[in-house]
Amino acid sequence: MLRSTDRILTTHVGSLPRSPELLEANAARADGALAPEQHRKALRDAVAGVVRRQVQAGIDVVNDGEYGHASTQSIDYGAWWTYSFDRTGGLELVDDPDLDAPKRSQPGAVELTSFLDRRDLAAFAEAYTDPRSGIHLADPDLPPPAFPTATGPLRYVGQDDVAADVDNLVRAVRDAGAAEGFVAALSPGSAARISNRHYGSEEEFLYAWADVLREEYTAILDAGLVLQIDDPSLAESWDQVNPEPAVEDYQRWLQVRVEALNHALRGLPADRVRLHVCWGSWHGPHTTDLGFEHIVDQVLQVDAGAYSFEAGNVRHEHEWRVWEDRTLPEGKVILPGVVSHATNVVEHPELVADRIERFARLVGRENVVASTDCGLGGRVHPQIAWAKLETLARGAEIASRRLWG
Repeated sequence: MLRSTDRILTTHVGSLPRSPELLEANAARADGALAPEQHRKALRDAVAGVVRRQVQAGIDVVNDGEYGHASTQSIDYGAWWTYSFDRTGGLELVDDPDLDAPKRSQPGAVELTSFLDRRDLAAFAEAYTDPRSGIHLADPDLPPPAFPTATGPLRYVGQDDVAADVDNLVRAVRDAGAAEGFVAALSPGSAARISNRHYGSEEEFLYAWADVLREEYTAILDAGLVLQIDDPSLAESWDQVNPEPAVEDYQRWLQVRVEALNHALRGLPADRVRLHVCWGSWHGPHTTDLGFEHIVDQVLQVDAGAYSFEAGNVRHEHEWRVWEDRTLPEGKVILPGVVSHATNVVEHPELVADRIERFARLVGRENVVASTDCGLGGRVHPQIAWAKLETLARGAEIASRRLWG
């Protein structure tokens, strides 16, 4: 991966706004009204356009906007995960009342509850159910996504889809003259948050996902691209444990997921792998988020060369201090979020520069690539999303002048 050798480089987490044309093409494909070859062309053209626009905005390390993770709606918090359902065999939509049933953990026995039983939702139930509150979880006019259940052995069936992802991005990076490209893929820990009726244990289910997703990881790396592992589950799952567990119990629960991810990454080039961790991209109070200081050591255990985390979000901005008493391992890079998906306010470039400088002075300027907290697509209006990427680039320029003179 590129490093900030003579200036602060810029990147982002992944999801970018889909154009109305792409959303329409995705919907038509889902309805069978658009031929596969027509959709492939629409997707290829859309990726070429979004890469060009990233370069024009001043982004150095670009991606495909996660356009291959198909979405049919402008507000979408889940395509980073739900794309995997179509790429994995052994899953089935079944009538499973347990999916929405609240679950309770016990000391020493962490278990994820249902998504609607999250502690943040319970604490702010009135705000979450008020359409005027500004909290958006999905388009209220559309049915909620259906989550499948593992009913048989998992197997990867997304070879054609990931081949299109990497081919579209390789072409677009070359044509736009971008410095480097990355493709995002799901982690085993995040993938395994669906229901399981086939595997005998949680650990067996995690490792089955690790073997499935390894095929996607390998395809991305074999194309010469950087692989980004999306693993919000490392931080975000804390809010999905009810009642709040002991931190030590949660850390033990996390350790199994870290080890499963490293199993999936075994033998792959760590210096071309980046890990993204966040506390969930929905616009909510997030008062039940776990502090980064409680998971950072396990995050650093993942066999990656770079670590992406939220640092512009007002719930987590203060956590830059984590790096005051930790040494970044030799050869590693951090991708701190210095522009946030969680607000419609476009950060001032001077503020962006200040945030970058904090990290550069703690871990070394060459070890910092400025990024966003999370994906911007589907979370803020497209006009605001692109303004945020532009201010990210301008802030990096200011920080570079200060850091290099």
